[in-house]
Amino acid sequence: MKIEDVYIWDINARWLGVTPYQLMENAGASVARVIEEKFGKNLKIAVFCGTGNNGGDGFVAARHLSYENDVTVFLIGEEVKIRSEEAKLNWNILKNLDFVKIKVLKDSSQIRELDLSEFDIIVDALLGAGTRGKPREPIKSAIEKINEYSGKVKIVSIDLPSGYPSEIRVKADFAVTFQWDKEEFKDFKRIIAKIGYPKELKYLVGPAHVKFAYKRKGEHKGQNGKLLIIGGSENYYGAPVLAASAAKHLVDLVFLLLPQNAARRVNDPDLIVREVDGLNFTPEHIKSALELVEKVDAIVIGPGIGVREETKEFVKGIIERVEKPIVVDADGLKIIAEFKDILKGKEIVLTPHAGEFKLLFGEKVPEDLVEKGKVVMRRAKEIGATILLKGKYDVISDGKVWLYNKTGNRGMTTGGTGDVLAGTVGAFLALGNKALKAAAAGAFLVGFAGDLVMEEKGEAFTARDVAEKIPIALKKIIEF
Repeated sequence: MKIEDVYIWDINARWLGVTPYQLMENAGASVARVIEEKFGKNLKIAVFCGTGNNGGDGFVAARHLSYENDVTVFLIGEEVKIRSEEAKLNWNILKNLDFVKIKVLKDSSQIRELDLSEFDIIVDALLGAGTRGKPREPIKSAIEKINEYSGKVKIVSIDLPSGYPSEIRVKADFAVTFQWDKEEFKDFKRIIAKIGYPKELKYLVGPAHVKFAYKRKGEHKGQNGKLLIIGGSENYYGAPVLAASAAKHLVDLVFLLLPQNAARRVNDPDLIVREVDGLNFTPEHIKSALELVEKVDAIVIGPGIGVREETKEFVKGIIERVEKPIVVDADGLKIIAEFKDILKGKEIVLTPHAGEFKLLFGEKVPEDLVEKGKVVMRRAKEIGATILLKGKYDVISDGKVWLYNKTGNRGMTTGGTGDVLAGTVGAFLALGNKALKAAAAGAFLVGFAGDLVMEEKGEAFTARDVAEKIPIALKKIIEF
């Protein structure tokens, strides 16, 4: 697990109803418990706290330790700079306590004058994992002051030594880190403490997956994702248009490549429509399609494309030659069922429903969620692709982990919502996300948009309603 996962779990925990107040309380309590288990009680303990949430964990730890120890809290910085509501709450609790001593140190000169020789333990709650670069004053002086007592008293850091991984860091005997070890943590001793995350968070897709996947960086047209959607045939043109109508809300440019008759039925000024001669895609169109692929960041192939023999050769030829991220959906899935070996080594997302999954792998999807997750993960590993299995609960796997999404509702069984999903996942790929992250973000966002539509219209709605609700859903998620 990585540091980024901490923020994902925190946000998704809140979506489940586990509040930041609960997590901070559990974190601080677990630190106090580890300290007393390791070193006993009736000790003199100094707790150095910053103004962020790491400091908030320190406030809670100080309160728990104060019951059977002599505790002094040193706040490094100004009280008004304590950021989060949960940290402010725990600071105000401390100020109400007569048996916890509090010293507010606003500048470096006050810190340098400190004599900590009377303490048995120093708790470092200055900086958390989200800090970047070298520590600045007055935190830098606090770290240096703590380090003066390295080897003389026991030093315990909360989550990680403050300042890590820079050379200006607390020399902790160990750190109490939460729920799991992090890939980025090396060369310091760690004790892992659980803080109340439910098991669901190991697997659940939530709003944080969307927030971290929606990355808009550029200020000029085209710098925030360009997506190509290849689809349509003599019989269908609506499916690729639905995919594009969702994607256009997330990326700067959406290109649609359609056969001639289908292309001339599209009337949406937000889309860049390109056409090939004829009623259906054939191998003759591969060259012109690849020229368009060069202009984009990701592609979606399959919606409404048909399964004629010449179209199968076209789809196979495109997937074999394209090195950019790809979403394969709808008829594209039926086609690649015969050519799964061409998927290996590519950044690719397959979006089958249960029937298409059986067609692809000859295996019925289990009803049990955990068993379903294991099957999807096994098949994803086998073919070297990410699979987004659509259903009441979407199941997503890249062959290494599996996730599930439970946004969405029965109204989304209407035709076209799968195309909306394919376009949304393609957009997240075009924004630079890896396949697993793009698939997870797309599944949550589309399901959430569908839930907003149902609140407004009941279960009688269309796929276009869902696509049009994407911006509102995204706004609500970003603000969550």
